[in-house]
Amino acid sequence: MRFFAHTIVWSVMVAGLALWVLGSGPAWAQGAGGDGQPAAAAGAAQNAPLKIMTIERKLFAMVMNGKLVGFSIELWQTMAEELGLEYSFEIAQQFGEMLAKVERREADAAIANITITSAREQKMDFTQPIFDAGIQVMVRDADGQVGLFGALFNWEMLGLVVLAGVILFVIANLMWFFERRDQPYFQYPYKEGIWRSFWWALNVIVNGGFEERVPQTRRGRVFAVFLVIASLFLVSAFVAKITAALTVSELKSQIQSYRDLFNRRVGTTAGSTSAAFLDLHSVPYRRFDALDDVFKALEARELDAIVHDAPVLASYANTHGRGEVRLVGSVLRPEKYGVPLQAGSPYRERLDRALLKMREDGRYEELYRRWFGRRP
Repeated sequence: MRFFAHTIVWSVMVAGLALWVLGSGPAWAQGAGGDGQPAAAAGAAQNAPLKIMTIERKLFAMVMNGKLVGFSIELWQTMAEELGLEYSFEIAQQFGEMLAKVERREADAAIANITITSAREQKMDFTQPIFDAGIQVMVRDADGQVGLFGALFNWEMLGLVVLAGVILFVIANLMWFFERRDQPYFQYPYKEGIWRSFWWALNVIVNGGFEERVPQTRRGRVFAVFLVIASLFLVSAFVAKITAALTVSELKSQIQSYRDLFNRRVGTTAGSTSAAFLDLHSVPYRRFDALDDVFKALEARELDAIVHDAPVLASYANTHGRGEVRLVGSVLRPEKYGVPLQAGSPYRERLDRALLKMREDGRYEELYRRWFGRRP
């Protein structure tokens, strides 16, 4: 009986030991099965260099002399150095492609002039704002500052002046031919009489009177009456042309809000917050894949205005577009740029602390001034 009891106790102990070995075996045993593999992969992912997406944007991310530079690039480099992170950049061709790779977890983060929005926040995590910006409007400089000089001195107006001169010269010849024997004012040889006749015709058009130089022949008088009537239309046409030019010039300079963009040719980049802003307010616009194409369309007068990020437009207006374009109105909608990360990324808090430290010790302000100058 005692032997039987000892046998039962030893059997229970052996069975319990076997279950413990099978249930919590060594790590190498788990690695051989499916349960240990994700842990090993996660550890490898933590040690792998981060993949950072970007896109070429003036001042924020640019390729110069084969090197990627810009405010956003240097900001990331400083934060990564602070945290001891290894990384590599990949340049996207389109803005939407850059964000999509972060959303699909094909990249760890993105850096450029990326606006923080509620829609993007639902799909990705964002750091604290790295830049205060906004949406603004840019037009050709000539569109807002034509003025009287531009209205008077252009090829169309020059053509009208030449046409008027030709008509006056024809009228002068006819009047000299009709009155050269009967009106003393025209009784001069052709070389001298034609200029006196030209002056007479010009005086009739401007003042509408003949003074003492009334035509004496019937043909001359009929022609003079016709000239007076025609001069009313001629002068009115010139005045209307100048008035229309000045009115259009004034209207084009009055873009102060999105309401002033209706019935104008507006352009921006597809998938941007500027495009979302125009869609929200039902403003018709033309979509472009690249920002450089938008600038070219404005220069070619295919567009009346560009709606985009204020810092980018200001940079273009002060460099390549100096003297050709200008920003109008105030910021249509303030925006804040951030760094999008994968949803649930473990790097967000660390990057926030690094950014906060940069602001506190002055490195952020120094970087800002190097790329944008002093704050307005």
